[in-house]
Amino acid sequence: MPQLNRFILLFAMVFVPINSAMSENWPQWRGPRGDGTSQEKRVPFRWDAETGENIVWKAELPGKGHSSPIVWQDRIFVTACVEADQQRVLICLDTQTGRQVWRRDVLKSPLETVHKLNSYASGTPATDGELIYVAFLKIDGKTIPAPNVGSTRDVTPGQIILTAIDFKGEPQWQADVGTFISAHGFCSCPVLYKNLVIINGDHDGESYLVALDRLSGKEVWRTRREQGIRSYVTPIVRTINERDQLVLSGSGHIASFDPLTGEMIWKVEGPTEQYVASMVFDGERFMMAAGFPTHHVMAVKPDGAGDVTKSHIAWHVDKYVRCYVPSPVLVGNNLFVADDRGTASCFASQDGTRLWQDRLSGSFNASLVATDQLAYFLSGDGVMKVVSPAKEFAVVAENKLGEACDASPAISNGQIYIRGEKHLFRIGSSEKAVGDDAVD
Repeated sequence: MPQLNRFILLFAMVFVPINSAMSENWPQWRGPRGDGTSQEKRVPFRWDAETGENIVWKAELPGKGHSSPIVWQDRIFVTACVEADQQRVLICLDTQTGRQVWRRDVLKSPLETVHKLNSYASGTPATDGELIYVAFLKIDGKTIPAPNVGSTRDVTPGQIILTAIDFKGEPQWQADVGTFISAHGFCSCPVLYKNLVIINGDHDGESYLVALDRLSGKEVWRTRREQGIRSYVTPIVRTINERDQLVLSGSGHIASFDPLTGEMIWKVEGPTEQYVASMVFDGERFMMAAGFPTHHVMAVKPDGAGDVTKSHIAWHVDKYVRCYVPSPVLVGNNLFVADDRGTASCFASQDGTRLWQDRLSGSFNASLVATDQLAYFLSGDGVMKVVSPAKEFAVVAENKLGEACDASPAISNGQIYIRGEKHLFRIGSSEKAVGDDAVD
């Protein structure tokens, strides 16, 4: 397909207009808009793995990983690490049956140092409908003293390897993106923008953002970050005053960049050192829920230039929550937040007013998703609580999957896809989903 047509396809099917009611692909980390939201209706909010209610199929996955599944029409893509073979793999499954269509060994490398809550396949891939882009860490097995940690330990430095694979499972190119060092392990999710694939390389060293050409893998731009400290945030892209902005937290601040050039547009210093959760946008403010060693919920106005720390913080909450890993989600003007220890909170996106806070069961690593005016909270023990945007905490449904879950869900064609510790589940109608008749 000509290059221009590929970009038209990307914008038509990935960046779906906000008022669209059509079925959506889930082509990257946190879906078509990168914020955990789906525009679909009639998505299931009740299921039970023990009785089989609304469980269409479950498919055993080779290896382990915390990456989320992505969905394009009748294909699901998910990464894993087969630890015994030290092999990082990309798996393609059929949406209708859960059958494995193909498996591609992508990178064989010794296992890197990881945090107990991380995995060797945590980065969610991205697709434009023709190629799948996936990032893993390659190491040579050597160790060095770990920087930026409060104890003496060793860490395995490595190189981020980005690979482009077609829908038949054939590699098209592979690129060494740059060095990555972290005692907590690796995770970086590719972001697609026009002709570019963008990778965040915030780590305990000389950190960077880098953009490669999607067709060739050649580097287009590289921007050095101001601080060298690990963070795991996937950027989001939004258009502000007719200019696109690539926004993320990390490297000791919240910052916006021109996604075509890597030029910084604005930044807000702080409010903490390390970040994991991606940001969301309500049309006027970018909002974050982070981090470590201090915890914050903050909103930033995106129309500034340069250092806007003193002028563009819309509101800031530094109490009530201890959020770090799960990314928040917006339902209307309600900002839903889950902290790692299992507390749910809801804030008004306009001014940061805390509307309610309540305790959920278990701990949380998965990011929140939302569809049809409901927010979905998935705990580490596989219990999904579905919450409505009411003035008080209101659980619409509580669903047990019967399997540990650290990956964030995907929503596509009226179905929910949840990756458990050992299986991938399709939740929804047993009837053929929209898109199952699509061709490769």
